[in-house]
Amino acid sequence: MSPKPLEGIRVIDFCVVWAGPFATMLLGDLGAEIIKPENPNVFQPLTRGPMARPPAAYLANTIAWAGGMPRNEPGTRPWDYSPTFVSLYRNKKSFSVDTRAPEGMEALRRLVAVSDVFYENNAVGTMEKLGITYEWLKSINPRIIMVRVPAYGSTGPYAHGARALGVHLEAVMGHTLLRGYDDTDPSSNSAIYSGDYLAGAQGAFAVMTALWERERTGEGQLIEIAQAENAAAMFTQAIMDYSLNGNIQGAIGNRDVHGRFPCGVYPAKSPGGPDTSDDHWIAISVEDDAQWQALAGAMGSPEWARDSRFATNAGRAENFREIDRKIAEYTSAFEDYDLMARLQAAGVPAAPVLEASRLYDDPHMRARGFFRKQHQLSSGEYEYMGPMWQFPETPVEFYQAPIMFGEHNDYVYRELLKYSEAEIEQLRAAGHITTEYAPNVP
Repeated sequence: MSPKPLEGIRVIDFCVVWAGPFATMLLGDLGAEIIKPENPNVFQPLTRGPMARPPAAYLANTIAWAGGMPRNEPGTRPWDYSPTFVSLYRNKKSFSVDTRAPEGMEALRRLVAVSDVFYENNAVGTMEKLGITYEWLKSINPRIIMVRVPAYGSTGPYAHGARALGVHLEAVMGHTLLRGYDDTDPSSNSAIYSGDYLAGAQGAFAVMTALWERERTGEGQLIEIAQAENAAAMFTQAIMDYSLNGNIQGAIGNRDVHGRFPCGVYPAKSPGGPDTSDDHWIAISVEDDAQWQALAGAMGSPEWARDSRFATNAGRAENFREIDRKIAEYTSAFEDYDLMARLQAAGVPAAPVLEASRLYDDPHMRARGFFRKQHQLSSGEYEYMGPMWQFPETPVEFYQAPIMFGEHNDYVYRELLKYSEAEIEQLRAAGHITTEYAPNVP
């Protein structure tokens, strides 16, 4: 088998929450060695979970992606089970160290000397308080590549006063105003955190281009990706429409941004309702007059669909709400997958809108190996989304299960950093080397 695409590249993961860990996960999937220094005296919220030792009552009443645990039981090591962690920390290594102490910074210095990339997405100023700057990294390893992914950049009016998760980025950039329904207030929108994933993908790509450049020049570099600027890609059409035409776009629900009608999400036959998350829907998008005629034919050519007002896209645009009501009356009588097959056979783009749990039964996902089994400590195996890429000569797999806290202490301290046994015992006695958070960390 050929070497993995990024085999031989070592990345220091100094990341938190989602945007940074997603990027380093992608690099790990491609074969890079990802090493995460973890401070046993400081808990990063929403990275290994909401807190180090969450009460069972909290887990039972929080949203699953933030605090879900198997059977809602925290167990003895809840930080190793959090869904926000296990979904992002496969193919990585963990070692414990408190970089606020001089001996902790010395360990990091040794790691920098034998690494290729330092990746972080902390709040602006965090790295500087620790003394970790690009100049410091470069003085240790001139070939190092540093990637910084602050919310709003490291300079400017938002840099220091505004901290953000993906939902805050969406609101500041205006995405929350654009992706709602045209008859509801933006406050009714649910959070989607898509800016995190966009920043992660862009960051991983930036690392690979920087590595390519280093192969050519022998030099490392500093890369900064402001998540807010990167998130603007989610609504390019609105930015261009305002820049070129002076139009301020608003929310259009599920309609087509190019103005083609009908386009929407319509109810299908459902076993339940939204309160139990088993209401079923189907997305239908008509791109031209021929597809409109095909849709009408698939619905049995009802009299209303033969109305001359609907023969052209301009007419359908003017009367889209009436058309949507009629389509909804038709679709609500059919199972979503059955209706998808019927419409696609007629040449009409259509697909079920799947609640997350139904993805596991989707035949397209199964056929492409989208889900992979991943062992999760004593709780057994679970299925997770697999790697984003597949290559014929270098398969991309789960090489390492989600890392336990401090799981690779021996490997990092002994093999990579070349600490003596006496030095390791001193670091252990000082609380740096451990597999648990300190007892005073809640």
